[in-house]
Amino acid sequence: MTLNLRAILGSLAITLSFVFCAIAAEAPSDNPEIQSASLRIEFDHSLRSRVVARFDSKDTTMGPFTVSESVTGADKRWTDFPLASQKSERVADAFGAGQRLILTGKSGTLTKAVTVTIYDDFPTMAFFDVQYTNTGTSKLAIKGWTNNAYRVNAQSGRPHGPTGQTPNSAPPFWSYQSGSYENRPNWILPLHASFQQENFLGMNASDYGGGTPIIDIWRRDVGIAVGHVETRPKLVSLPVSMPDSAHATIAVKSRHVVSLASGESFHTFRTFVSVHQGDYFRTLAEYRGFMMKQGFQMASAPDDAFGAIWCAYGYGRAVQPKQVYDTLPTVKRLGFTWVTLDDGWQNNVGDWALDPKKFPNGDADMKALVDRIHQEGFRAQLWWSPLNAVPNSELLKDHDYAIENRDGSKRKVSWWNSYYLCPADHDVVEYHKALVRKILVDWGFDGLKLDGQHMNAAPACYNPAHHHARPEESIEAMPDFFREIYDTAQAVKPGALVEFCPCGTAYSFFTMPHFNMSVASDPESSFQVRSKAKTLKALMGDSIPYFGDHVELSDGADDFASTIGVGGVVGTQFVIPSLVKKRSKFDLTPAQDKKFEKWLRIYREKMLSRGQYLGQLYDIGFDLPETHVIRKDQTLYYAFFAKHWKGSVELRGLEDRKYSVVDYVNGTSLGTVSGRNARLAVAFDKHLLLEVRPQ
Repeated sequence: MTLNLRAILGSLAITLSFVFCAIAAEAPSDNPEIQSASLRIEFDHSLRSRVVARFDSKDTTMGPFTVSESVTGADKRWTDFPLASQKSERVADAFGAGQRLILTGKSGTLTKAVTVTIYDDFPTMAFFDVQYTNTGTSKLAIKGWTNNAYRVNAQSGRPHGPTGQTPNSAPPFWSYQSGSYENRPNWILPLHASFQQENFLGMNASDYGGGTPIIDIWRRDVGIAVGHVETRPKLVSLPVSMPDSAHATIAVKSRHVVSLASGESFHTFRTFVSVHQGDYFRTLAEYRGFMMKQGFQMASAPDDAFGAIWCAYGYGRAVQPKQVYDTLPTVKRLGFTWVTLDDGWQNNVGDWALDPKKFPNGDADMKALVDRIHQEGFRAQLWWSPLNAVPNSELLKDHDYAIENRDGSKRKVSWWNSYYLCPADHDVVEYHKALVRKILVDWGFDGLKLDGQHMNAAPACYNPAHHHARPEESIEAMPDFFREIYDTAQAVKPGALVEFCPCGTAYSFFTMPHFNMSVASDPESSFQVRSKAKTLKALMGDSIPYFGDHVELSDGADDFASTIGVGGVVGTQFVIPSLVKKRSKFDLTPAQDKKFEKWLRIYREKMLSRGQYLGQLYDIGFDLPETHVIRKDQTLYYAFFAKHWKGSVELRGLEDRKYSVVDYVNGTSLGTVSGRNARLAVAFDKHLLLEVRPQ
């Protein structure tokens, strides 16, 4: 009896053990989390979360638990969703293998499901898919949602690093901000208490909007970024704020309006959070890698795309063909490859016919100009501003192509006092494709310079003549429009150069596959030339040439070093003084001539625009002096920038061997260095460009 009882009790204990284990597996754990070697996302029982960066065998909690994913209704905001279930599993899909965490919670009649995935190939990024379901009997009016909202702590103690900055002199955070604004602010800037920027990726002015859907803030030790990975432009905000000196906040927000009937669900956009060391460069490069998994491939550039550019815009819109003809000998002597005919050749913006006062014989005169440019050994590029037309153009008199606002008014493009054309209208697309064929085939140009702040984004179109299913079709069609332009150019003239200049706006990633030259885009300082280079090289890679824009737009109107030092293509809009009536900073004086000759020679000899930009080596915010590095074969080219500098600089990225160091601008040997991350004592004003070659 005793033995039988013991056996029965033992069997019952085993059975109960299995039951309890099964129950425990389904019940919420105390600490739901998902992690990789570089990142951990932790949740509490209300589905609030926090981010932990994991680098150098150290876990760094970026901030407290926050209401990271929430939804706003007509009269309330749903924030806390008590955890109801969780599931963790290995997955494999188009993005590779990874780990997935699925959590559900319920707040009243609204159920929330959060799916977080970290892929093996992207260990610094966690991707969020959030779904909300109305489980009640009445409709729910949803007016917006927020994902990946985090409160980030400033670094404790903020110790100074190798930059020599003290805790009091260095800002708590630097940031990459991706909104486009009419005042054309820096994309890279330090944060300070009370700072706030919305980074709305729709229109922030009549003709300024769009951007790449990422924001990034970083401390000296670690950084954090959020964004979305949808394949089309979306109307989201990526707000960055610093409410006090100890914290910053970031988020992805959408003013998405939807009415949920009983049993209905909606998904937010697919968003992400990522962590990194150093500045924002790694985040953008990782984002590009992930988007490539979704079919984004950058265009290919012709070999001559890396040649130096002379642009006739120094002569203004009143430029005459004779001024171009008479400048070509100097352009040739200095060693330029491209000649660009800029704004002023056309009768108006929109019809894009030749100005009869400048080209009285029409197409024959333009073709003769292009032939002359070719005879002198140059490639020819034509400026053009698509997607806008002046109100009195024949195009708008004959066709209802313009975007209309909700009230029926036309949307204005301010610079040319013109109207937006709708990129989602088939006839608009075909009209522009015909112009591409005329420019490249009939006139014989080798490339296009596409220009205008309005090209970065479009407003919603309410024009009934366009028969849009949704007004947002115009917003989402911008990349498709420029794909048609680029593909037409390559079809009629393989290897055509298509430069994209969105005039100070923060480039939209979605159009990047559809041009093969980026540009500093009307920089307002040399820092913008350099910081835009770092940004665009992270997003587009090294195979797409980055044009530093006309040197006259840099500090002092002569800062070739900033373009060459970051691996950019050099260019200018100089004029011959005898060919103009009024003196300007564009005059090629004898002193400027010598300067141009020197820098053009350096550019041709080094051709750093064909090298590899090593953007991960230096932090553009915290490291002083500001440093950029280009690798060509085994040689590294360092570019240091500061108003004044005297002290040592660190040469990161070297191997454990001996190198000779040369100031290649002045042809001065600075001796030799050895080993990894060697240091060198230097003194300079403005810039120092070094060639560090292995012996």
